[in-house]
Amino acid sequence: MIVNNLILGITGNIASGKSTIAMAFVRKGAALVDADQLAREVVAPGSPVLNQLSGVFGPEILCNSGELDRERLAQIIFADVKARDQLNRIIHPAIAVLAVERLRQEKENPAVRLVVYEAPLLFEAGAEGRVDKVLLVSIEPQIQLLRLMARDHLPEAAARQRIGAQMPQQEKLARADFVIDNSGSIDAALRQVDDLWDLLVEKSPC
Repeated sequence: MIVNNLILGITGNIASGKSTIAMAFVRKGAALVDADQLAREVVAPGSPVLNQLSGVFGPEILCNSGELDRERLAQIIFADVKARDQLNRIIHPAIAVLAVERLRQEKENPAVRLVVYEAPLLFEAGAEGRVDKVLLVSIEPQIQLLRLMARDHLPEAAARQRIGAQMPQQEKLARADFVIDNSGSIDAALRQVDDLWDLLVEKSPC
């Protein structure tokens, strides 16, 4: 019998391909709650969170339109551990409120067979309690570096700085329930998605 409404947290370090894997589950019928999208909502122009951020980090993190200059903020927080901690203390509680509500809505929907919560900082934010199981999207370090440099048009030093600012992948591997290795081709990764979908949705006993 199919198990409905399992919440699968999808996490992984920068440039590991989390969104690609999450969207593969969506194409198979999963509902998606995206922590990055929630983060954008809580820093909408004029929001209390954005006002607090500009007060802490300065008006230079705002574009002329009043929107958050995400790249400028990234430059600040990836270069300074204390700044990164400040950001997390401000933004994570606001994201948590939205995440809990959106996940509850999806979990209560009888038409949903699997809910995926894509959260890059799932472990860092202490948010694994919001999900039933955790999937880590892993990647070989050198491939991660090259993909990040190409994706974000970063020099090697800046890419290494951003990778080094995150919880080590090995630590996340030890805490995950499932792992998909995204170091190879997209087809190889999608086959792993198929296998996990079968395990969690098609073949799971009640």
